[in-house]
Amino acid sequence: MASRTRRPGPATGAPDGSRRRRLPMRLLLPSLVLVALMAMLMLRGYVHSEILADHRVQPPAATDRVPERILKGGPVIDTRSGRTTSLRVPDHRLVLTFDDGPDPTWTPKVLDVLKRHHAHAVFFVTGTMASRYPDLVRRIVDEGHEIGLHTFNHPDLSYQSKKRIDWELSQNQLSISGAAGIRTSLFRPPYSSFADAMDNKSWPVTEYIGARGYITVVNNTDSEDWRRPGVREIIRRATPHGGKGAIVLMHDSGGDRSQTVAALDRLLPDLTARGYEFDNLTEALDAPSAHTEVTGLDRFKGKAWIFLVQASERITDVLVVCLAVIGFLVISRFVLMLVLSGIHARRVRRRDFSWGPPVTEPVSVLVPAYNEAKCIENTVRSLMASEYPIEVVVIDDGSSDGTARIVEAMGLPNVRVVRQLNAGKPAALNRGLANARYDIVVMMDGDTVFEPATVRELVQPFGDPRVGAVAGNAKVGNRDSLIGAWQHIEYVMGFNLDRRMYDMLRCMPTIPGAVGAFRRTALERVGGMSDDTLAEDTDITMAMHRDGWRVVYAENARAWTEAPETVQQLWSQRYRWSYGTMQAIWKHRRALVERGPSGRFGRVGLPLVSLFMVLAPLLAPLIDVFLLYGLVFGPTEQTIVAWAGVLAIQAVCAAYAFRLDREPMTHLISLPLQQILYRQLMYVVLLQSWITALTGGRLRWQKLRRTGAVGLPGVSEQRMDRRPVG
Repeated sequence: MASRTRRPGPATGAPDGSRRRRLPMRLLLPSLVLVALMAMLMLRGYVHSEILADHRVQPPAATDRVPERILKGGPVIDTRSGRTTSLRVPDHRLVLTFDDGPDPTWTPKVLDVLKRHHAHAVFFVTGTMASRYPDLVRRIVDEGHEIGLHTFNHPDLSYQSKKRIDWELSQNQLSISGAAGIRTSLFRPPYSSFADAMDNKSWPVTEYIGARGYITVVNNTDSEDWRRPGVREIIRRATPHGGKGAIVLMHDSGGDRSQTVAALDRLLPDLTARGYEFDNLTEALDAPSAHTEVTGLDRFKGKAWIFLVQASERITDVLVVCLAVIGFLVISRFVLMLVLSGIHARRVRRRDFSWGPPVTEPVSVLVPAYNEAKCIENTVRSLMASEYPIEVVVIDDGSSDGTARIVEAMGLPNVRVVRQLNAGKPAALNRGLANARYDIVVMMDGDTVFEPATVRELVQPFGDPRVGAVAGNAKVGNRDSLIGAWQHIEYVMGFNLDRRMYDMLRCMPTIPGAVGAFRRTALERVGGMSDDTLAEDTDITMAMHRDGWRVVYAENARAWTEAPETVQQLWSQRYRWSYGTMQAIWKHRRALVERGPSGRFGRVGLPLVSLFMVLAPLLAPLIDVFLLYGLVFGPTEQTIVAWAGVLAIQAVCAAYAFRLDREPMTHLISLPLQQILYRQLMYVVLLQSWITALTGGRLRWQKLRRTGAVGLPGVSEQRMDRRPVG
C-alpha cells in the first residue's frame, strides 16, 4: 500500500497554454456503486408494491350493461375474440383456488396438504410475491398445479387505465415466466366475487382482459378464510351443496393462514369420501392446459427480472445488517466520546492538574513551505507574537512563487530559511529537524497561524518524561462559507472530541500537521518523518505509540488553519487523508500481534481507528440512503422520526464539543444540511480510497490553493509584530 510521492511542481496545461478539461474519472466508480445500491433499493421498493399500491375498492354499481348470461352464468368467463360465454364446473368436481401468494410461510404448508391428499389446485399469484419467491412458483408448477395471474400489485382494475392494466398483466406474466418458464391464460381480478356481482364498472375490464387473451376466473363458493372465522366455519362455507361442482376461493397469503391449512387438511379427505375430485381448472373443464412454455427472449427477460429482484432482496438484507452495524458503531462512538471527553475535560481543568515541572526551555518551530507565498507572512508573524521563546525554521521545499524570499525580506530575528529542491513534506521536516537547535520541536503547516499562547500550551505536556508527542487543537479559520462552516463542525465535533477520547484511551492516532510537537529524541528513535505514506502525521504518531511513547492532546494549544474552500480542493485533501490513513494502518499492522506498547496500540488503537475512521464513515451514508428509501416507499413517519433521532444524538454531541472548545453554537444551524450533503461527499472520497487501495493504485500529493485570508480572531497587528522572548 505504501507509495513514495512528492508534491508536484507547477501545473502544466496543453501545449498551446490552454487548460485541458479531463473527465473526473475518480468520480465514476464510486458514483456507479452508489447508483447501483440506490437502484437495488428502488427495485425492492417497486417489487414490494410500496410506491404503486392502490388500495381503493370500487363500490357496487349498476348492472344493466352486463349481459344476462354472464350474471346468471358460471364463474369462468370467456370474452376472448369477442365471445361472451361462461362455464360452470361439472358436478362432483372441486377447483380449489388460492389468492395473493405465494407466501414463504403458508404456501408450502398448503402445497404439503394438497400433495398428501393427491389434490390439485389453482394458485392466482401476484407479480410482487412471485418475483420475491420464484422457487415457490416453480414448485407449484412442478407439482401439477395451475398458475393464474392476480395482477402485479393487487389494485382494483376498475379504477385503472388500459395502460396500467396492460402493465399489471405484463409484469405479472414476466415474473411467472422468469420463475417457472411458463405463461398462463388464467386471470382473476383482485377484489372479485361471484359472477352475479359483475357490474358496469368491472364488466368493461373483463371484456378488455379477454381481448388480451385471458380467461377470467371468479368463484361461486367463498370460504371467507380471510376473516379467520374458525376451521369448522371455513369447511362449512367451502363445501358445495348437493354434489355440485364449484370453484372455491381461499387464500395462501395476506396474513395468518393457519386456519386455512387446518381446514384444508380436513376438507380434502371428507369431500373425497363423498365422491369429489380436486382438479386444476382445465382438468375439471376437460380443456387444454392454461400453461404454455416460454422460450427465447421472453424467457431471458423473465430470468433477468427474477435475478435482479433476488439481487435487490439480498443486497437490501445486507444493507439492513450494515445499517444495524453502523447504528451500533455510531451510538457506541458517541457514548464513548461523551463519557471520555467529559473525563478528559475535568482532568485537565483541575487546579491541581500538572504534566510535571513547567517546561520553559526554548523550542524549534519547523514550518515546511511549498508555494505558500499568500500565507507564509501571516504564519511567521503569528509566531513572532508567541509568548514562549522559540526559533523558527522555514524549510522552502522547492517553491516557485518566492516563498523563501518573502520570509527573508521580513528580516525577523530567530527566523531562518532553509532551502531544498522539491522532495516532499516529510523530507522538508527531516531537513528542518537536522537544522533545529533545541530538544523540543514544534511542527506546523505553512498556511497556519498560532495564537500567542499556542506554543507554551503545546509544550507543557513534555514535563512528563513519558510524553513523546503532543497534538494541538487545529481550528478552521475560514469558516464564513458553507463548506468552511461544515468543516468547522467536523474539526470541533469529529477531530477534537475524538482526540480527547483517544487521549484517555492512550491511542491517539494522528498529530495534526497544522499543530503538533515532538520530543527530538523520540523522533530520532523512530527514524524521523517517513514518506512511506501520504499521511505522514498519522504514520509518525503510530510509530511513536509502537516505540512506547505517550501521545497526548493539548486542547488549549490552538492553531488556525485555512480549510479547502471548494469541493474540488476538499475532495483532494480528504482523498489524500483517507488513503494515507489506510496506508498507515497497513504499514503498522504487525502491531496487532506484537507485545508491549506496540501490541497494546495494535489491539486497542488500530481497531478503533479502523472502525471509526475507515469502516464507520464508509457505512454512515446508509442512514441517508434509508432515509430516502423511507421517504419514497414508506413508512414515512417512522423514517423521519428515526432520522431525527440520529440527528438529535449528533446535535447533542456537537453542542457538547462546541461547549468544550468554547465555540459559539451559531454554526450548528447548518448541521442537518451537513449530515445530508457533506457526509455523502466524504463517503465517495472514502470509497474511492478503498478502490485505490484494493486495486494497487498510486495517489499523487495534491497541493491545495491558498488565499492567505486566515488570521487570528481578535489579535491586533501590534500583537502580531511582537518578538519572541529569548
